Amino acid sequence: MNNGGEFRYVIDQNAYIKLILHALKHKTSSVNGVLIGRLSGDVVEITESVPLFHCSQIGLLPPLEIALIMIEEYYSAQGLSIVGYFHANERFDDLELGTVAKNIADHIYRYFPQAAVLLLDNKKLGALRNKKDTAPVMQLYTRDSSRNWNVANRITTKEPSANILLMDFTSSEKWNDIVDFDDHLDDISKDWLNSELFK
Repeated sequence: MNNGGEFRYVIDQNAYIKLILHALKHKTSSVNGVLIGRLSGDVVEITESVPLFHCSQIGLLPPLEIALIMIEEYYSAQGLSIVGYFHANERFDDLELGTVAKNIADHIYRYFPQAAVLLLDNKKLGALRNKKDTAPVMQLYTRDSSRNWNVANRITTKEPSANILLMDFTSSEKWNDIVDFDDHLDDISKDWLNSELFK
């Protein structure tokens, strides 16, 4: 079976927007996050996302392990699991899925063979200001049987209006309200679930 090859990926609007706001908050850094959801037939439903880190050491094992354990523990109680990984590169024009991103994605793949990797495409994000487009501003990667992460064009947003809402949040600088796991580790009173973000 080609684990990622025949599956479609649908991301909920709030999960999608949260990841992009995280990248916008830390424009000069690499950022990452995990995708939360479930497999439903041949569709991987991405219902939530958790921003992880925003520094040059986004692949450091101890903080990453702590984050993944806490996230899995919280969401498994709701019948959800980690179904993928999100990455935004430090440089605006960098569309390469780097080694750190692949390593983290490989780890997730071991537990969820239909895992997705979403890489932010800054050029598509920048172009949203000039044109109305419903396509996600992320590139989807899935893993093939030869253990390579390849581009796949099977991702959609659940709500067609996601990019319009994203532009509203961008114009109001909503990214200032995003809390990632880095922030939580610095100050545990900060909510890594971002429970109040869309209220």
